[in-house]
Amino acid sequence: MKASLEHLCKSNISLAPFSTYAIGGEARFVAMPQTTEQLVELMENVKSSGLNPVFFGMGSNILFPDQPHPDTLFLSLREHIEIRYKSIDELYVSAGTPMAMLSLLGIQAGISDFGFTFLLPGTFGGGVYMNAKYFSNQINELLTLVYYIDVDHLERGIQSIDVADCKFAYKHSIFMEHNWFIIGADLKLKSPIVHEDRLLQFISQAHKTAFTASDLGQFADYYVKQLEILEQRGEANTEAMRAVINDRMGKHHFDYPSCGSVFKNNYNIGEPIGKLADRLNLRGTQRGQAMISPVHGNVIQNRGGAKAQDVIELIKLVQDAISGEFGFVPECELVIV
Repeated sequence: MKASLEHLCKSNISLAPFSTYAIGGEARFVAMPQTTEQLVELMENVKSSGLNPVFFGMGSNILFPDQPHPDTLFLSLREHIEIRYKSIDELYVSAGTPMAMLSLLGIQAGISDFGFTFLLPGTFGGGVYMNAKYFSNQINELLTLVYYIDVDHLERGIQSIDVADCKFAYKHSIFMEHNWFIIGADLKLKSPIVHEDRLLQFISQAHKTAFTASDLGQFADYYVKQLEILEQRGEANTEAMRAVINDRMGKHHFDYPSCGSVFKNNYNIGEPIGKLADRLNLRGTQRGQAMISPVHGNVIQNRGGAKAQDVIELIKLVQDAISGEFGFVPECELVIV
């Protein structure tokens, strides 16, 4: 590795703490840039060093390998947190900003745009990449312009693409079709910011107060506590966030390490994948220390010491079972490295 990269990388570090699955072997190199400038510096040196970059945020939708390739640089944007006030109805948000943090930002600003992001594990960049959806809301509904770097054409620098050209659909975007990684995006708010002073104060403290660890239990506890603090101040209507808590806690999303839903739903079938798995009595099926959740057929949990291969075996089992019974192979939402 070039000396110019060494100050931005950690060496020989376990990937398990970087994933909500708590799975992953020891990586030779992990980088966590805090600024766009550091990101650019990393990318200018990575390829000439013969390394293959793998980008991720909080590791909430990714399965790391048990034995990472030594020439892979695992590049997490979880420390790349930047929010800029552009106008009374427009913000810039960097890729590493936690999705759940946007909901708290909305409360402080007096707007309701971000209620659906509460308790969504992962970063904003990951949310844009997969067009994060919860209830009837999708992240693309808030975007105007997305900023990215083309890994195959680094000489082009930071580029931007209009939301209309991003091919956003159900858990899909143009970023899945190219070797691009997302830097951040401009958001057009549905209603003007009410409390500009509170918003600016929140932005000034964002990097210090963001929770970026991948432990799902700690993640949920932290953001629920932050919500309760705001409720005690009587600063906003938090009904939307309370609905999220009831839904996610009711489905036991944070009881064990997992990535949430493993498969995309097939809307041509008429039933979600979890329901199809239930009809095939797959809940509770276990391989090694990985288990299909006893309460949700589209969630695979790490019950303690699971390996990536355990999860992959369960994925194949579900795909084979659904293919045999219903005539299609469920598409993974989970990114398997």
